[in-house]
Amino acid sequence: MTPVTSTPVTLASKSSARQMILKNAGVAVEAVSPGVDEEAAKEALRADGLDARALADALAELKALKVSRRVPGALILGCDQTLSLDDGTQIDKAENRDDAARILRLLSGRVHHLHSAAVIVLNGDAIWRHIERVRMTVRPLSDAFIDAYLDDDWEECRWCVGCYRIEGPGAQLFSKVEGGQFAIQGLPLLPLLDFLRVRGVLAA
Repeated sequence: MTPVTSTPVTLASKSSARQMILKNAGVAVEAVSPGVDEEAAKEALRADGLDARALADALAELKALKVSRRVPGALILGCDQTLSLDDGTQIDKAENRDDAARILRLLSGRVHHLHSAAVIVLNGDAIWRHIERVRMTVRPLSDAFIDAYLDDDWEECRWCVGCYRIEGPGAQLFSKVEGGQFAIQGLPLLPLLDFLRVRGVLAA
């Protein structure tokens, strides 16, 4: 489907997965790196007491604001995703393969939540935001499975919080998923499309 206008949404991220989701949905998008030191930002925001949901929202807004300063007049979409265990403990992306195995053992046989946030900024002001939570139940994972899984998908899943791609071999980790697949992939797409229709970027 062709957008109503040729003005693209500017994605404050170089994430190929998010770009693909938007393009497949018919949203013209240009991707720009926000140039944010995410680890430093996370550390500062967590020091302020932000939980996983609020952290995802704050990081998404920070990315969009950074790009908005460079692209006046454009709709800037910032996104972020965080993971928290059922006890509220936050889990970051794996530092290396050994850390990935540790994280998968930690997730094994228990529930965790993904918090996928999206914020639209226009001329330095946040004009829309949405956060979607997905409840993920991981089946018990054997060490043999974890080793084989990382042998197969480490180069791809290393960039993903939780060390899995639900659209790939990561689907094998789960016994139950409660929530939308787009949110699992890091973008609450359907609410975003609603907003873009209201703005006239997409046909209503």
